[in-house]
This record gives sequence, C-alpha cells and structure tokens, in this order.
Amino acid sequence: MPQQQPGDGADCRDVPVVVIGAGMAGLIAARELRRRGVEVVVLESAARPGGRMLAETTALGSRVDLGGQWIGHGHHRFEALAAEFDATAFPMRTPKWPAIVEGTRTVRNFGLTSAVAIASLLCWEVVSRVGVPRSWKNHSVHSWLRRVPNRRARRLLEVLVSVSTTADLDRCSMHAFLTMVRYQGGLSTMLASTGGAQERLLAEAAGTLTERLAADLRGRVVFDSAVTALHRDEAGVTIHSASGEYRAAKVIVTVPPPMAAAIEHHPPLPDQRIRLQRNTYMGSVYKAIAVYTHPFWREHRDAELTTLTEPGMAIFDTSPPAGPGHLCILIAGPEARNLETLSTDARRTKILSALVDHLGAGILETRGWHEKAWHQDRHVGGGYSALPSLGHEDGYYPAPAEPTGHIHWAGTETAHEHAGYIEGAIESGERAAREVLDALSSAATLQ
Repeated sequence: MPQQQPGDGADCRDVPVVVIGAGMAGLIAARELRRRGVEVVVLESAARPGGRMLAETTALGSRVDLGGQWIGHGHHRFEALAAEFDATAFPMRTPKWPAIVEGTRTVRNFGLTSAVAIASLLCWEVVSRVGVPRSWKNHSVHSWLRRVPNRRARRLLEVLVSVSTTADLDRCSMHAFLTMVRYQGGLSTMLASTGGAQERLLAEAAGTLTERLAADLRGRVVFDSAVTALHRDEAGVTIHSASGEYRAAKVIVTVPPPMAAAIEHHPPLPDQRIRLQRNTYMGSVYKAIAVYTHPFWREHRDAELTTLTEPGMAIFDTSPPAGPGHLCILIAGPEARNLETLSTDARRTKILSALVDHLGAGILETRGWHEKAWHQDRHVGGGYSALPSLGHEDGYYPAPAEPTGHIHWAGTETAHEHAGYIEGAIESGERAAREVLDALSSAATLQ
C-alpha cells in the first residue's frame, strides 16, 4: 500500500482534515471528504489498512476474511460499496437447523436441550422488547445463565452469546446484552444467516474493499503513525503522531473508545467521553479459516454447527460458489484467550479434531490455515466492537458522537443503524464527513 511520512523533524504539516484510523469508517470519511474537494490525511497506527477487517490470499488463490465479512439483511451501504468495486456477493449456505454437537454426539434439535435453550431465548426476546429492568445492569449474563435448569442448554446459550458478542459473560450485564438485542432487531436477526446478520459474503473478501479504498486515496494514508496527543484550540487541532506533527481545522477519530483512550487530550475531554473510554472494553475473539480443495462435506451434510465441548465454537461454511472450500471458525471470550498457550499446529489440530466425527476425517487435510486472535492485536484491541463493562451503560449502541470542539467521532459503535457491523462503520464515516463538511462550510461563510 502507498505510504508517506510527512511532518518529519520539527516541521508541522497543515491539512484541512486529519482522520485517525484507516478502518472502514475512517476510509469512508476520507473518501467522502476528497470527493467534495477537501484535502485529508489518514493516520493509521498499524502497517496496513482495514482496522477490524483483514483479508488474506490462500495457497489456492482464493481470498478469505479474518475480520468482519458478512453482509447482513438490510446492509444497503455495504451492498452499494461492494457493487461499486465489482465484488461478487453470494448467499451463505446454511441449513434450516444448524447442528449442535458435544464431543462425538449430535444434540437433537427438538430434544430437552434445545427446548430449554429456545425457551430461554424467547424469554430474553420478550424482555428486550418490553423493557429491560435497570437493576439488571449489575447482574451478569453469567449469573443469569446459572439459573437455566439444563447443563447442556446452559452451555449452548453460553457459546451462542459469547460468539455473537465476544464478551466475557461475567463482565457483560444482562441489561447491556438485552439492550443490544433490542437495538439489533432481535436475537433471530443477530444469530441467523438467511434474513439475519450473516446473510451473504463477498467472493473477493470484504477486506479487499478497505484495501481498495486506501489505494484510491493515493498516498494520503500514513501507516505506522500512531497518534499520541491532540491539542485543540479555538482555531483547530494540533496532532502529535509517530510520523510527525500536523495542524488541522478538523479531526475525525474513528478508533473504538477503549483504544482512543491512549490519546492524550489538551484540554481534557468532557466527562461523558472520558467515561465512555474508561467504562468500555474490546471483546476477545479468535477466528480461523481452514482451506480445502473443495467443500467435500457438502456431499454428505452441511457444515454450519455449534460445538459445546471446550473451546465452544461456531462453524460456518463460507466457501465461494466456484470453490475452494472455506470453513470459518469463531471462538470468543476466555476460551479464545485460552488458545494462546498453544502453537499454531496444536491449535489447528485441537479445533479440527473436534469436527472429525461430524464432518469426516477429510477435515484434517487442509490446504491452508489462516488465523487471527483479534484481542492480541495491539492496534485494534479485540473485536467485534467495544462493549460496556458490568455496572455501566456507557457504550450502549449507538455510542455518543457529539463533536468535541473541532474533533468529530466515528466508528461502528456510533452508528444509528447496524452498529457493530461493517454497515455501521460505513454509516458512521459518511455521517462524520457530512458533519465536517457542514462545519467547514459554515466557517468559510463567516470569514
């Protein structure tokens, strides 16, 4: 990707707008500003664009997403962006009833375990719609799950909630979780493929879009450029970064609140913004893609399933229509962190061996293995998004985004629709760009 290092030494580069973070939100904001003729520089602490999106090329030439990837139902901005770059969207291959497995056993879809789990989910759904008691702000999901009478149903719910939120369930309140459920339009939307948040994929990989956006900015993205301090005054903002000093009329911060807390502010931020950064954290999630010459499992069964034996996993068939075979694995919360003690080979063996009895011995014969532990990424901090800590409401969707002087705020957490998803990141970038354009126009009118 193009890289430049302006501002070396004591020089300070003047630019109308500086965007902090080259994830989807930051790249969209920068593109919208450039389209309106406003010069912009994007400062990115990592050596690559994409933020919580990341695509890699397999040994077979296919592209896989190790970060955000799904186009959910109603994600119109994401659809439009993919179409603009001639990316090929295809529907997820998903069975009517994804399998639930524990060890060598398949749990019956209409047995006691499923009945208890479904009853619990329905209860959650009703409470989320009629209003979550404020007292539940101090009660964790983990403590609530202990009341579920069936051990296997408890475990199923634990895995489902962990993978859908990436939260540590002893740190996530029932109030926060069910408020998120209501915001996202219900559990069926959050968990479903067809008609839900995991409806379609891109054959070229979603992460390819952020690579293209960064390339189209033609050298305006500065990598390895962590921002350390922002000094704001009546006229603008002075930005201190690893690549030098910048002076901007406006700044757009797009990194998630817990990661933005590393930036010093002079004068200090308002109390609401400080609380947002202090009382939220990034979730823990490990993602792997196993690559095969073809999706051989389709000859006998579908590969969408949830495993209950530790580590609890959500498995998806993400193979593109023309092949090869891609098997997506998600592990979240403490069980994702527990994998850190293993080598890459040991992790692969542990994960895939648990699937042999259900998908066949061929599952061990991979042509490639791609993995990413997002909570170990010092630039991102985790995924999928920032989460409110137990006992706090800071960080509920949509997160506050009122400008702080000449600083504007974006990122998927701030979206009014589909926060936490790629769609939300796009919305937030467009909204922040509009705010900045309006502010620059008003300032020009007053001069």
